[in-house]
Amino acid sequence: MIKSELIQKIANANPHLFHRDIEKIVNVLFDEIVAAMARGDRVELRGFGAFTVKHRAPRTGRNPRTGATVSVTEKFVPFFKTGKELRERLNNKPPAVSKAGRKPKLVASAAVTGVRAAEIASRGAFGDAGGEGKSASLEARASRDRAKS
Repeated sequence: MIKSELIQKIANANPHLFHRDIEKIVNVLFDEIVAAMARGDRVELRGFGAFTVKHRAPRTGRNPRTGATVSVTEKFVPFFKTGKELRERLNNKPPAVSKAGRKPKLVASAAVTGVRAAEIASRGAFGDAGGEGKSASLEARASRDRAKS
């Protein structure tokens, strides 16, 4: 997505705002992020990520074409670290629940609940894509429990 697409998307979601005002808001936001990073400050947007500046010390490099030694001056480079919510949304995991509203962990075995391990894995109860890793161990546990009784 480019900046003009972002502005258009915000304008479509907020028809009561003027397009030029949305454009000013987006520009001011980006300008403030750049200005803060230029001062060496860290910019954190909770749930999205944090922008920081990293210092790269001067070093001796090599020209890959000729193999000649080249002096590389020090520089500052922008760095972005994603927030937890963004990482979870990118990996299609449900957002984490706050400590106050925590959900209980799934502790019942397949034999106790009467649900086959494959069904549990297909529902995504363990968070992995296909449930391959845990469904086999649950299937083995369920068969052991059935053998004991």
